[in-house]
Amino acid sequence: MAGDRDSFAQWAEDFARDPNRLPEAIQRIESVRAPLPGDRLRNLQYADVTEEGILVELVLHARAHDEYIVAAFEAYSRELGIELDTDRRLYAGGLCFLPAAASSVQLDALTHFAFLRAARPLSKMRHLMPIERAVQAGASNCPLPVEGPKRSDLRVAVFDGGLKPGTALDKWATSIDAPGVGESEAAYLEHGHSVTSALLFGSLEPGVEAEQPHATIDHYRVLDASSDGDPFELYDVLRRIDDVLSDKSYEFINLSLGPYSSVEDDDVHPWTAVLDAYLAEGKALAAIAVGNNGMPNADPAEQRIQVPADCVNGFAVGAADSTRDGWKRSAYSALGPGRSPGLVKPDALEFGGSNTEPFVVYSSSDDQTIAHTQGTSFASPAALRRAVAMRTHFGDRLSPLALKALLIHSAGDGGHERADVGWGRIPGALEDIMVCGDGEVRVVYQGELTPGRYLRAQIPMPDRGLSGKVKIAATFTYATLTDPQDPGNYTRSGLVVTFRPHDQKFAKDDALDPQSKPFFKKTAFDTEGTLRGDAQKWETVLNREQGFMAKSLRNPVFDIHYNARTNGGQAIGAERIRYALVVTVTSPRTPDLYDQVVRTYAGRLEALRPVIELPIQI
Repeated sequence: MAGDRDSFAQWAEDFARDPNRLPEAIQRIESVRAPLPGDRLRNLQYADVTEEGILVELVLHARAHDEYIVAAFEAYSRELGIELDTDRRLYAGGLCFLPAAASSVQLDALTHFAFLRAARPLSKMRHLMPIERAVQAGASNCPLPVEGPKRSDLRVAVFDGGLKPGTALDKWATSIDAPGVGESEAAYLEHGHSVTSALLFGSLEPGVEAEQPHATIDHYRVLDASSDGDPFELYDVLRRIDDVLSDKSYEFINLSLGPYSSVEDDDVHPWTAVLDAYLAEGKALAAIAVGNNGMPNADPAEQRIQVPADCVNGFAVGAADSTRDGWKRSAYSALGPGRSPGLVKPDALEFGGSNTEPFVVYSSSDDQTIAHTQGTSFASPAALRRAVAMRTHFGDRLSPLALKALLIHSAGDGGHERADVGWGRIPGALEDIMVCGDGEVRVVYQGELTPGRYLRAQIPMPDRGLSGKVKIAATFTYATLTDPQDPGNYTRSGLVVTFRPHDQKFAKDDALDPQSKPFFKKTAFDTEGTLRGDAQKWETVLNREQGFMAKSLRNPVFDIHYNARTNGGQAIGAERIRYALVVTVTSPRTPDLYDQVVRTYAGRLEALRPVIELPIQI
């Protein structure tokens, strides 16, 4: 463990005050010491070695304006014979990331630089083959739709391997070379084509004309011929993505690529830190493939989701092996958990294909010929396609955070482990997300929260009340600034959500607020989540459903309190954050529940009405 002087002093007082409260496992302190320079060398036995030396990522405690730190570090490195490529440095939060090659002797000496946080193995870019290779499916084909996108003004950003000139997808997708990208590579172009097909059409049905796409795609080619060979390429790819996002605003983003690096609990990867910083305002929904490293014969640590799928502000998507009942996680799809905060990862699964039920895309070699493939690279854009469809249907009234909440809210885990499937598989039919069935009403709240203030969200109930058994499901999502230099306290914002089921029941006669009951429990998280008593409130997604007897509910509410922190301590000048809350009430004995709630809350709740009709069954 580690902490400041005051924390250890308080801990000593706790020992003296009531030693019987302490677990038997804590009998004595083995040692107390300050961190040593050698502690900054992390897992270098796993680093790649070239003629230039050990390939490492150097992490400095330095912000973009702390140029004197970087300059001093560069000078010290030069004295040791290490040539730093400072042009490739990246900043996120209070950290500076630099790639380098050095000998073990040089690295030992480098650890004496006071602002060095860590030297750890340098990640490579993920290999896109062989799992995700598209194989042409004989003579089968699917007619392309003749119409353009339903909303030509709605543009989705895809960062991938690019599109070949003159592709059949040109009507709905524009290929753009990102700044600084080199020559294209055939394998990456094929991957980019398949990802684009998945986002436009989902998994195709052989012989059936594809559905009209919902939006236009801006496909940025960020991979080039050197992406496999250059050990520092992952820095270049991330910079290309960051340059585009710094210049243009997109509400929908897909990333089916990233470093070949499973998430680690102790450190935040630069890809995660940079993307979380961009997504912190809650104005964009970024679907991120979790990786294809989940095969059962792998080391458990290597099976965990790959960065940047651990972004707390992103939407991490794994792959399900089937669109039918009896589905499970595809064998290749990476496993959770993520880091804490961000423990429940993937956020959800979408169909990504398997050996017995492949994901079907348009072949890059022929206009209407189809190809079979599989991978989280295609589950991710297929999931994002559902969010884009809802935006097309309802217009701009649902924020990206609300769309993320709806996807998670509607997902079902099928009885599978949380680490396998996250919150579950997204429904295959849009109506299961967008339409209230008999005896069901769904309400979406969205807006901003002010630090230190309370917001009361009404859970919709009709005036006449309900009878029998009632189920309440709720999903909170919010976006937050992050502190990558403090992984254990990564999120700067947290929610304390208090459920008050009955407005006439009070714990004490003089109580101002009705009695509370637990709703979101720590048992919804894997065991790591119980290690910190307050860990759950710093999670950016809360998702839970509970059953009640109707008589125990009367004007129920959620009281939401927004807490802010910086590096685990008190925040000064904390900003407002965007949030979304989805609540579904189900009462089998009240088939007209939706109509009753609409009448009860007339003027307070507004029904979402379609802007563009989609082919869904109601």
